[in-house]
Amino acid sequence: MSASSNGDKRGMNILRELHAAEQDLVGRTVVLTDGTAGTIDDVFLDDEHGLRISIRGHEGRWPISTVKHIES
Repeated sequence: MSASSNGDKRGMNILRELHAAEQDLVGRTVVLTDGTAGTIDDVFLDDEHGLRISIRGHEGRWPISTVKHIES
């Protein structure tokens, strides 16, 4: 297996997981550790923090690690 095909597989796995996170999270209600609450509008991949979310009606993007509660 060549290095590029191994890298391609890893890249595809990352994109597959990002798509799965979008399907699972977008539209769900969330409360963050700082008290910000609302509906998840979008999911992003960030070089520094990994997975980030945006919340409808609030400016900014928060690391997924700041989520305190997600509606079940």
